Amino acid sequence: MIPASPPIRTDLFSLFILLGCVQGLILAYVFLSHTKGSNRSNLFLGILILAMSVIISDVWLGYTNYMFRVLWLVDFSEPLNLVMAPTAFLYTQTGVNQRIARRAWLHFIPAIIYLAYMCALVYPQGLAFKYNANIGSFHPEMATIAATRYGSDWMFYPKWHINDLTFASMVIYSIASFVALTRAFRNRGTSFFTGEKSSLTWFRDMSLQLTFLVLVFFIVRISFRHDLGDHIIAAFISLIIYITSFTVLRRSLFFHEPAERITRKYEKSSLTEEIQSATLRKLQAVMLEEKPFLDPGFSLPALSKKLGVSTHHLSQILNEELKQSFFDFLGAYRIQEAQRLLADEGNAYIKIEEIGQMVGYNSKSAFNTAFRKISGLTPSEYRKKYVNQKF
Repeated sequence: MIPASPPIRTDLFSLFILLGCVQGLILAYVFLSHTKGSNRSNLFLGILILAMSVIISDVWLGYTNYMFRVLWLVDFSEPLNLVMAPTAFLYTQTGVNQRIARRAWLHFIPAIIYLAYMCALVYPQGLAFKYNANIGSFHPEMATIAATRYGSDWMFYPKWHINDLTFASMVIYSIASFVALTRAFRNRGTSFFTGEKSSLTWFRDMSLQLTFLVLVFFIVRISFRHDLGDHIIAAFISLIIYITSFTVLRRSLFFHEPAERITRKYEKSSLTEEIQSATLRKLQAVMLEEKPFLDPGFSLPALSKKLGVSTHHLSQILNEELKQSFFDFLGAYRIQEAQRLLADEGNAYIKIEEIGQMVGYNSKSAFNTAFRKISGLTPSEYRKKYVNQKF
């Protein structure tokens, strides 16, 4: 006989988490419906936010005591604990490289194994077992009831240590994300903590938020017995969802940036047509004659100093006249130079990686990604195609 459930708890935490869950489901749909082309990384961001929403809904049911009315749902979201961290990493990796890794699915093997484990040992357990599990997490002061279960104690070891597994996963993948981001910033010749808005700073800010989540998770776990502090973790996840939603709304056209928006950005600029024309002529001469883009540390401030204009004016010229960001502009020149080197038979002995370094890229992966994005081929495919055309 299942005892009567405790009264429903409603407070600011329960409302904050519930609204975060609803907002997360909407946001997940938005990202999952924009996963084509350059937005393919949104697939993983959508999965991440969807997983977060389901996890905090589980916490909300336990915190408010609604879980006593749906005991069959106890711990239903636990496998998703092992989905969050790898999905966040894959979102960053895909966004930086502009392509999904071939074996990305391997990162989800621990979650799949844990799901199979839960389906075999935990989900089929009786309601009395789940009642005891629920009060053990959220009401340790309540008395347990007589319950039968199948399975020996050692079989429950993974479940008893799911929080440890979750924390380990979060730490490992957070480190991996920061390594990938640090390398990407270095390849672009900018500081990791730059204030200049770009796709990289978006991924950096998202990674920082998830790193703070790791810290909150750790502090809560050492401060509370059982799962009594889960509502704090859920509230912080809700806050991440709110911040992401606010950023998307503030940027309005999050997935596209039309020309009129760029125009509004510079409508108060002091740039004149004469300065613009002179700068464009000088820009072309400098890039062709001096080839400063071959320097891996070449940056927008360095180019603006060389041209004798402000970084703001140079950025405006690139955006309005050339329809490019500085990094796209820089990449175009580097890949054009790489194509010239690859097509030269005298360079046939030079490795692809060395050619990437010669045109300003510090890593082979960054060079391959940029080359493929601009030319549609990898450097080795381009070299092979050119050689075949010769014969």
